[in-house]
Amino acid sequence: MSVYKHEKAEHLKMCFDSIYQQTLLPTEIVLVEDGPLPSDLYQEIEKEELRFSSLRRIRLEKNQGLGIALNKGMQACSYDIIARMDTDDICMPERFEIQIDFLQEHPEIDVLGAWITEFDLDPTNTIAVRSLPERHEDIYKFGMKRNPINHPVVMFRKQSVIDAGGYQPFPLFEDYYLWARMLKQGSRFYNLQRSLLLFRRSPEMVRRRGGLTYAHNEIQFQKKLHEIGYISFTCLIINIARRYGVRIAPNWVRSLIYKYLLRTSV
Repeated sequence: MSVYKHEKAEHLKMCFDSIYQQTLLPTEIVLVEDGPLPSDLYQEIEKEELRFSSLRRIRLEKNQGLGIALNKGMQACSYDIIARMDTDDICMPERFEIQIDFLQEHPEIDVLGAWITEFDLDPTNTIAVRSLPERHEDIYKFGMKRNPINHPVVMFRKQSVIDAGGYQPFPLFEDYYLWARMLKQGSRFYNLQRSLLLFRRSPEMVRRRGGLTYAHNEIQFQKKLHEIGYISFTCLIINIARRYGVRIAPNWVRSLIYKYLLRTSV
């Protein structure tokens, strides 16, 4: 996990609570502190150190962004199977057990995703489910249009990610870029057809995914997918045409698109 200064201590506590309530507890937790944090976050992290003796803190002097932070964290992980999570989300109680069992039964799978259930403010106020294709071939095709893996709930084999070059700096698209490179290089993917995580969706998240800067970054990202041979030129043009309008639309319009067109209502 990577935490930075804008995280809320109460959200971090809820995240850790969900980890401690797993039917299969993690052997270690690696937390990257991406730059200086406010005092309430430091206090919460210190409390978590008392709860979990194997919590490893990786401190970065300056905020370096998610891609670099996750690479630092991955390098510090002692084991080949790594579970990813954001510090404001909540794991379902059986998440780790279900994913570990699957990876042990299917050694050919390098990246294992699942569905996520989005909520607003209160975890009981669920809004929608982000469902994704199950099998590798369908995941490969889906990835040409949209991100095929829910990053906050992914579990992967460390060496497979390292072999693909790890997370690389690409603002807002670090994970998607990693999956595209891994898919191109022959890594095998699978998505469990059930929700294993509660994802905190907020107005800020919707705003972050809009505006001219985001639209520009997304165009550059689509060009990169074409450059590495993952999508055709025709697909590049179609993706840009479809996405640009969403990015520059008013926030309330983009929120409706996410809720009703890109998600399954609950």
